[in-house]
Amino acid sequence: MADTEDALPAGERTRRAVLGDAHVDAAQAATTEFDAPFQDLITSSAWERVWSRADWSPRERSMVTIALLAALGHEEELAMHIRATANTGASAEDIRESLMHVAIYAGVPAANTAFRIAKRTLAELAEPNATAAGDPP
Repeated sequence: MADTEDALPAGERTRRAVLGDAHVDAAQAATTEFDAPFQDLITSSAWERVWSRADWSPRERSMVTIALLAALGHEEELAMHIRATANTGASAEDIRESLMHVAIYAGVPAANTAFRIAKRTLAELAEPNATAAGDPP
């Protein structure tokens, strides 16, 4: 399997490391001719050109991503990246601190919604048979 994984483009390797194989496999299976260019864009720009950079750890990238998604009100993506913390090393405390920053810099309503999503998602992760990736977008 390591040989197969090494053959993957950097962006896909990183995407799989963060979101999990099940999530990426499901997203790829749901890809159509219509959204294939968008999926390629995500993999090459977000996962290869940003998430694969060595300057920050996956944990640090998780914390920043969670704060940005919460501030912008992207609830489904927020839940997905909270699930991904199982793979990035960001803890529940890291999530909380990211959302505390959201409250101050982006507003209490955004943080209130994000805390609700985080609590629900973390509770789901604590359930038996929970997966890190969850459902694909």
